[in-house]
Amino acid sequence: MSKAFTKEDAEVEDDLPDEPEAALPAGAKNYITPAGFRRLQDEAKHLHSVERPKIVEVVAWAAGNGDRSENGDYIYGKKRLREIDRRLRFLSKRLEVAEVVDPTRQQHLDRIFFGATVTYDQSGAERTVTIVGIDETDAENGRVSWLSPLARALMKAQEGDVVSLRSPAGVEQIEVLEIRYGGST
Repeated sequence: MSKAFTKEDAEVEDDLPDEPEAALPAGAKNYITPAGFRRLQDEAKHLHSVERPKIVEVVAWAAGNGDRSENGDYIYGKKRLREIDRRLRFLSKRLEVAEVVDPTRQQHLDRIFFGATVTYDQSGAERTVTIVGIDETDAENGRVSWLSPLARALMKAQEGDVVSLRSPAGVEQIEVLEIRYGGST
């Protein structure tokens, strides 16, 4: 592998955008729960004070070993540093524009808003989701973004309401069974 080829790869990788898959739509606010905000802060702190210094140490050691063009520790370390720095930039930007919304302070407990944990019936199957910020989504654990089609369909509904959910499979009717605030997010 030539040095020119390695250098071109590094330059292309540095041009990658910061976390494009989690982009906020234009004009959308970056709502986040207090727990989600703490998780992002903790991740940034860990990357900055633990992960990055370890990788810098490995890269410095590998650089001292001579030829860098075929030095796996050096090449991987530089790549990992770029990944960490890209993630730190992303986290910094997200934390900067985040609007923390505490679901436990919700005044209208009878309606679905950001932070609500909702149990609903969809085609005879009972499901429970918590509506959270885009940076907190975790479908496997029932946390859906407030921008998702499901959350948008549920917003402002009350227990007993039947709302229409537009999905690729067509329009489905879902019935709101229970609304809770202050649950685990």
